[in-house]
Amino acid sequence: MRTLLATSLTLLLSGCALFSPSDPVTVNVVGIDPLPGQDLEARMAVHLRLQNPNDRPIDYDGVALSLEINGQPLANGVSDQHGQVARYGEAMLTVPVSISAFSVLRQAVGFAAASPAAPVPYVLRGKLSGGLLGTVRFKDSGMLDSSAWNAAW
Repeated sequence: MRTLLATSLTLLLSGCALFSPSDPVTVNVVGIDPLPGQDLEARMAVHLRLQNPNDRPIDYDGVALSLEINGQPLANGVSDQHGQVARYGEAMLTVPVSISAFSVLRQAVGFAAASPAAPVPYVLRGKLSGGLLGTVRFKDSGMLDSSAWNAAW
């Protein structure tokens, strides 16, 4: 009975170590390239740098992301890529995203109504699916210089 209790306690403690909290993955957009679109849709390849600040590698089998500009959805993308972000390492990932004509129109109207010097908030959300513990979610947000965006629109 003591042996069974000791074995159970050891397995329980090692299981808790497996689910120890981890730091969030750092994701930075490092480039955007145009892709061929269709009809009223724009497509882009978003290049991401993933940084893993943890002592365990992160295995992934699929990625999804969404981009909001000025509180409104702009682009969404998914990819079935698989790979690994090494422990205390980084990896590059490219995700194709789609932008509907309605999203572009909504953003243009929002920028036309905004002050030209006002910064524009953005939020990038995504997830890396798969791995031992399931999905790893990430989020990046900040402010964009609206003068560059207004010139582009």
